[in-house]
Amino acid sequence: MRAALVTGGASGIGRAVVERLLVDGLGVVVADFNEANGVTTVGELTEAGFGEHVAFMRTDVSDEDQVAAAIAATREHFGRLDVVVNNAGVGGAFGPITEVELEDWEYTFGVISRGVFLGTKHAARVMKADGNGGSIVNTGSLAGISGGAGPQAYSAAKAAVINFTRAVAVELAPWRIRVNSVSPGFIRTPILGGGEKLLDRLIGTVQPWPEVGEPAHVASVVSFLAGADSSFVTGESINVDGGVTAAGPHVGDTVGGDPAARGLVGVARGSTGQESVVRRRSGDDRVADS
Repeated sequence: MRAALVTGGASGIGRAVVERLLVDGLGVVVADFNEANGVTTVGELTEAGFGEHVAFMRTDVSDEDQVAAAIAATREHFGRLDVVVNNAGVGGAFGPITEVELEDWEYTFGVISRGVFLGTKHAARVMKADGNGGSIVNTGSLAGISGGAGPQAYSAAKAAVINFTRAVAVELAPWRIRVNSVSPGFIRTPILGGGEKLLDRLIGTVQPWPEVGEPAHVASVVSFLAGADSSFVTGESINVDGGVTAAGPHVGDTVGGDPAARGLVGVARGSTGQESVVRRRSGDDRVADS
């Protein structure tokens, strides 16, 4: 049986990942700071028939000894270590940058970026020693790709995760250890707090896809990256965001710069010296403008 460790595995995306990997046939250790949630999660999964395949270990991912112990416990419990999903995260520091406290900033980076570093470091040690290769999947975020999708500290920490993933993927490739990241967009999880009720308002405006993102959407991508079907994929960051990144900043919607939105069709030839073509979309009787 292949084995995995999932940090932040007792709620939200992490729990969905745990459930998906169990269905995929892996043994899973759920590592989470929240012991009550962890015990509840393992109890419910045991009742669902996964008792022999799932265990819980309370883990502070910002503490190196605890991360190393969780990695070691996974290998000891299942006899091997194939997958580590560094998913634990917090919303972290927020507020005007002039008011953010240093200790809150460092706490945010401690959980998000240091946690990924430590999980990767100790997973790689075990995987290299065992010689069987492996898959490390780190949770990035849409906020780590562009501004305006999260608080400053959270965004910066997630950007660090995405770049770290690429750098380490190159280093570990000779040992057949793949390192990838998933970057969720707006997903319905407990980390949103009161913001969850605002998700529906994003559809059709910020997010093109007409459904609210769910943890299972992210878990399915993690499942792919953890499995044999992605055996030639490493150093990648896969966005799971319902098209938010692809849609971009919606400048045309905001300032009216999108000709298609005004019913226009044609080709703009810029400063080539050739004439641009502007015409009305078929069936549109408005007068073409430039």
